[in-house]
Amino acid sequence: MNIFQRSWAIVRENRRAYLIINATYYGLVAVCMVYVAFNRPLQTLLMNAVGGAFSEGPLAPVGAAYGGRNPWAATALTFVVNLLIGSLLTITVPSLIVPFSGLLMGAYRAVLWGLMLSPAHPDLGLRAAPHMLTLALEGQAYVIALLAAYVQGRSFLWPKSVGVEGRRQGYGEGLKRTAWLYVLVIALLAVAALYEALEVIYLIPILG
Repeated sequence: MNIFQRSWAIVRENRRAYLIINATYYGLVAVCMVYVAFNRPLQTLLMNAVGGAFSEGPLAPVGAAYGGRNPWAATALTFVVNLLIGSLLTITVPSLIVPFSGLLMGAYRAVLWGLMLSPAHPDLGLRAAPHMLTLALEGQAYVIALLAAYVQGRSFLWPKSVGVEGRRQGYGEGLKRTAWLYVLVIALLAVAALYEALEVIYLIPILG
């Protein structure tokens, strides 16, 4: 059994939770996209705030890589930011401190994505279409990270559900399973980062 099969086996063991997290995550994105279609000033405000972070804020190096049309630097920086900030610090670390807390952060991320990236905004138009694949790929990585947060909390609070005795052992088993699930998170984020770099640098300019 290779590492991807071992990781996917954990997903299969928690199939119901995985499906619920998927439906909730992408459902929130879709609902918020519809909502903000009737509230364009809110979407414009969020787009400007994010644009500022990429031009002068903490994400300026990422913005510079895209602005300089360097796909490999853009891919690497996007991957690092999404892995460290988008997954580990936002979803996984909080869940290691307070069980299941990362699920709330994931829901917040889905709401923010929907409000900010609705294709109904006139400044996006056709350019939003190719970015939907980025949302799907990157979103799936976060769904797996959210599943890891669920597995971690379940292992700690109900250790017998993972075949161990005591919450200390359950916490450790949850960490192991989280590490295995991160194999999928890393792979998905790497593919998403490469596609996003190529999309933003080469494809979106063609669409105007």
